[in-house]
Amino acid sequence: MKLQAFASWTHKWLALIVGVQIVFWFGSGLFFAISPIERVRSEHRIAAHEAAPLSAPLQDVSTLLPEAPTRVTYERDVLGEPVAVAEFAERRPILIDLSDWRVASPLSADAAVQIAQAYVAGGPRVSERTLVTEETPEYRGPLPAWRIAFDDGEGLAVYVAADTARVTARRSDLWRVYDALWALHIMDWRDHENFNTGLLILTTLTALIVTLAGFVLIPYRMGWVRRRAG
Repeated sequence: MKLQAFASWTHKWLALIVGVQIVFWFGSGLFFAISPIERVRSEHRIAAHEAAPLSAPLQDVSTLLPEAPTRVTYERDVLGEPVAVAEFAERRPILIDLSDWRVASPLSADAAVQIAQAYVAGGPRVSERTLVTEETPEYRGPLPAWRIAFDDGEGLAVYVAADTARVTARRSDLWRVYDALWALHIMDWRDHENFNTGLLILTTLTALIVTLAGFVLIPYRMGWVRRRAG
């Protein structure tokens, strides 16, 4: 009976401590299971774009650059314009518009809006444009970046890197709910990405002890021990 009493005490009091977090684990896990990840990532909102090769010969853009780049990528942006992106070891990337041979970065707000609108299917109305210069829980991509928010009923915001004209993130209200529940799930309320925190390990260990104590109590609660003793 000492084992039963100890298991009962452990199960009851530790369950009170971690019970709320266990509810968060199961509730958020259910939400993750029933939410299609494609909709969370707003993949259904991406406009179709054909990847066409550059028709013009690749040009040496070194004359427009302040120093030798570590890499130069020639591509077409979302608007179909030929561009080159020069990357450096110690400085921000530089975007070159090959159609008129000029440095196009950092992008203006109007240019970022054009790219975001072309990227999103359905042509929703732009409700807000914000230059993001620091990482946030919603965005940890290349900086600076333009956050182009749409009035579309889904709270969609598209991030366009100011130095490369590339769309680097899509965020919707569904994504924000998913992210908030993920933060609760892994118990990282600041960065929403670290699942190796001491708090999570301690809480998980406590929940495991609660579960094991519950298994110990099963024979006593079902009456199996008393029947055998008699």
